[in-house]
Formats: sequence, C-alpha cells, structure tokens
Amino acid sequence: MNAIEVRVTSDSRDEADRIASAVVARRLAACAQVVAPISSTYWWAGEVGQAEEWLLLMKTTADRFEDLAACVRELHSYEVPEIVAVPIVQGTPDYLEWIRRETVPERGE
Repeated sequence: MNAIEVRVTSDSRDEADRIASAVVARRLAACAQVVAPISSTYWWAGEVGQAEEWLLLMKTTADRFEDLAACVRELHSYEVPEIVAVPIVQGTPDYLEWIRRETVPERGE
C-alpha cells in the first residue's frame, strides 16, 4: 500500500469543512484535518497575490488519489485548486493499515 497525504487549500473554513466531510464520507480519505488560517503568497493571472487560506490534510492511498481529486474539484470554488500528494514514507503498521482499511471503496463504486 502506498499511503499519501493530500494537501488542499481553500479560501474559507466552510468550504474546507465541506470538502473534508465529503472525502471522508465517500471513503476517499481515512481522515481529513482542517488547519487554522495560513498566509499564502502566489502568482495568479500575471500578478503576485496574497490571501488567507485554510489548509486541508487528508490521509489516503495512492489508488484513491484520482477519485479524491475529482471530489475536491467538484466542491472547490477555485479555478485551479491546489491538490498535491506527498508520500507517507514511514508510519506505524497499525496506522497505515487503518488508512488502507478506511479507504476501501464501497461495493458498487
């Protein structure tokens, strides 16, 4: 199993909470944390911008990434949302097994 952490930013707490609830309810992530506002500086439309954003950290498997990304895009207000995955290179066996077990697709998916 290839465990990953998917990171997404949002411009509102409500949107971040909706995404977190949806990906967990759909078993696309075993868990999702919403981190307090962060300050982001970025290039967009040829200009440097700054904004307060909320950071989502979601634990899942590499096999579930595409479905999770599709769910985020469905619910996200940004034209190009940040959806990036980083590998979890180490973890306790029981935690990694929990991620695997909780992200098994429902029958019929």
